[in-house]
Amino acid sequence: MVSFNYPTPQTDPLGLPKETLPTMYDLPSEYPEEPGLPDEFHDWQAHLLSLTFCPPHYPLSQIFYASDLNIYYDVHHPLWHKRPDWFGVVGVPRLYNDVDMRLSYVVWQEGVNPFVVVELLSPGTEREDLGEQVIPASDSQPEQGEGNGQESQLPAEDKPPRKWQVYEQILQIPYYVVFSRYTNQLRVFKLNEAHYQELELQDGRVWMSELGLGLGLWQGEFQGINCLWLRWYDAQGNWILTEAERERQRAEQERQRAEQERQRAEAAQAQLDALMERLRESGIDPDTFFQDQG
Repeated sequence: MVSFNYPTPQTDPLGLPKETLPTMYDLPSEYPEEPGLPDEFHDWQAHLLSLTFCPPHYPLSQIFYASDLNIYYDVHHPLWHKRPDWFGVVGVPRLYNDVDMRLSYVVWQEGVNPFVVVELLSPGTEREDLGEQVIPASDSQPEQGEGNGQESQLPAEDKPPRKWQVYEQILQIPYYVVFSRYTNQLRVFKLNEAHYQELELQDGRVWMSELGLGLGLWQGEFQGINCLWLRWYDAQGNWILTEAERERQRAEQERQRAEQERQRAEAAQAQLDALMERLRESGIDPDTFFQDQG
């Protein structure tokens, strides 16, 4: 339950939002009655994005990522929030105030907006995720709200803005990524002069120079499931490996080194055996020969 009382008490003069407005401890991290909880693909896809998100220009202590975590974005409406399927932030402490794991992401406390947001489309969320800027208004259907159990009861003038408006105009998130596993379509929008413009992808990839990372479609096996996944790649175009993949790679390299060493030892022994056989055929005692060579 929300423990913060509204309206927010103010000091005279007015204090900073970080000091006077609710923190992540006051704001809810989820609404239990929310319908449409993430399916298995949402869980594993977000996990893969997290495991491979390692911008080289930032230390690990200054990189934060989360999935299905509420982002509170409006100091005038402290309960308004969006919950991306996945988002990444750079230049902010990994832990809240360097000491605690986050319950929610509260922008007036953090001081840093997300850099990239990923929404995984499903038939029930496509219109909300893409907005009328992308889907023609004639194709839209009556709004069902965002599923927090409260928005449909709000007056029109107090209705929270849609995701597109929040990401583009309020938070001004540089990259907005949407992916549908039903159509295998990846779409990436980049903020350009305060508006999102869709990027033309090359081989299902997009490079984000500010991060020093790229995001693309990868066909492969993750958690025992072989399908098309979103994952990050480096400046050389190589997919960034998870720790489990790196461990398997190290084990395979060690196995190959051991096999090569075994093959070299067998080849050396075969050469020695052949030389000893030639010495015997020539009437030379191999032991005497090697002692003389000694």
